[in-house]
Formats: sequence, C-alpha cells, structure tokens
Amino acid sequence: MAKILLVEDNEMNRDMLSRRLERRGYTVVMATDGESGVRMAESEVPDLILMDMSLPVLDGWEATRRIRADSALKRIPIIALTAHAMAQDEQQARDAGCDDFDTKPVDFARLLGKIETCLKPAGTS
Repeated sequence: MAKILLVEDNEMNRDMLSRRLERRGYTVVMATDGESGVRMAESEVPDLILMDMSLPVLDGWEATRRIRADSALKRIPIIALTAHAMAQDEQQARDAGCDDFDTKPVDFARLLGKIETCLKPAGTS
C-alpha cells in the first residue's frame, strides 16, 4: 500500500488522521513542522503528502515550494490541508504547488477520495 507523509502540527489531527489512514492500509510517516516535513519527504520519498498550511518553523506553502523544487520529489502529489476555506486560500495552495486542497475539520470520506484520485496511475480512471 502507499506511503503517506502527514505534515501536521496539531497532535489530535495527526493522531486521528494517521490511525484512520493506517486502518485503510496506508503506511503513515509524520512530521510536525514544515522544515521537518521537507526533510521527511527527502528521506522517506512518500507516495503522497498531506500538508497542513499553517505550520511552525516553515509554513506549508514554503515547504511545498521546496519539495517542488527538488527534482527527486517534484512529482509526489501534495494535498493541502487548512482551516482556511476561501477560494483565494485554495489558489494560494495550488500556486505553491499543491495538487489538491481540503479543508479542516477533515471530512475523512472526502479526503480519502482525493487521496485515491491522486494516487491513481496516470491514464487510469
């Protein structure tokens, strides 16, 4: 099953999401700030990244830009997770390099659908 890097500073969100994803068969590795998220992306090379946008040390927008700038990581799908639900927030996340966007509190079924879509091999439906 796919490996997901969850970059989230809120312990309750990390715990809830990681447990639910693991029950679905995903391997979950975690980082608690943007800087460690970039380092984990480099060391773990996950199949997908769930990136909180409001992070300490290095925010999710800059962490996403750094991941996208790395030729070994630039094709990893990144889904932005944020409590900011305005259209400009989604556009800002996409401009930073996120492939998709989801709001908090997380609707797990909706997020799972986005994860599965992002993980589908190109050319399949």
